[in-house]
Amino acid sequence: MAFHDVRFPADLSFGSVGGPERRTDIVQLTSGFEERNTPWAHSRRRYDAGLGLRSLDDVEKLIGFFEARQGQLHAFRWKDWADYKSCTPSRATAPTDQVIARGDGATRSFQLIKTYRSGSESYARPITKPVSGTVTAAVQDVPQYEGVDFEVDGATGIVTFVEPPLSGAEVSAGFEFDVPVRFDIDRIHVSVASFHAGQVPDVPVVEVRV
Repeated sequence: MAFHDVRFPADLSFGSVGGPERRTDIVQLTSGFEERNTPWAHSRRRYDAGLGLRSLDDVEKLIGFFEARQGQLHAFRWKDWADYKSCTPSRATAPTDQVIARGDGATRSFQLIKTYRSGSESYARPITKPVSGTVTAAVQDVPQYEGVDFEVDGATGIVTFVEPPLSGAEVSAGFEFDVPVRFDIDRIHVSVASFHAGQVPDVPVVEVRV
């Protein structure tokens, strides 16, 4: 499977539904207690692209994109309108949005991450598909400049600094990002009559590891 570095039409994904899923194994003990464990270190997103279709022109655009990806064969970028920034959706991104690492005086490359917090618990999500031109960075709150102080690999989300941040220095970043996904079906069923009646096809997409 190849990854096509192209985004699913954002105007079609705007009306979609979806979000993260987890996998939890639950064992019911004879005492009535439970043991819970998960084989997944990271969550996976699922969406339904069909709900974003509003016209037959949208259907044609979807089919064209589907055919170019050869169904489930090739993955692509997806904009999750509910979660596509390093900050809250109502704010503009800033280089201090997410702490991604602490310098050690030698390491120059760092993975972009987005940390989700609730109370004392947190989850660090690797960001592998940043949107080109949106990544900003800072070291100890001092802004750094792409092309001068650092470079970004858009295929992996790794930020590489020209000079390694000093030991203990806080490395932060702000960015927009896409989700790497593939279609979760190999065929699309469209009825023009049903579509005009308000029934849209199911077009599931699922996040992939790249």
